[in-house]
Amino acid sequence: MLSPKYHVFVCTSCRINGTQKGFCHSKGSVDLVQRFMEEIDDKDLTSDVMVTNTGCFGICDKGPVVVIYPEGTWYGNVTEDDVETIVEKHLAEGEKVKELLI
Repeated sequence: MLSPKYHVFVCTSCRINGTQKGFCHSKGSVDLVQRFMEEIDDKDLTSDVMVTNTGCFGICDKGPVVVIYPEGTWYGNVTEDDVETIVEKHLAEGEKVKELLI
């Protein structure tokens, strides 16, 4: 995949030394990364979407935080149940999920 249509960044509270701890991590954000990958695969979007875990975005009270580029759309308080909706609406149909926007 040289140039994905979308790049999904999920805060997993990864620190510079490689450890993962923090608010988003404690709320299951690592599981969100896995769910995104599964849903993207299920919807046959693997050639269009890249998923990357990140360090802290600095707005922990909104976590887990997911940011989607190229638009720069920020989603907050994302749960595993929200992943299917984000993949279907935003990544497959190009429509933002308004109730999750930060």
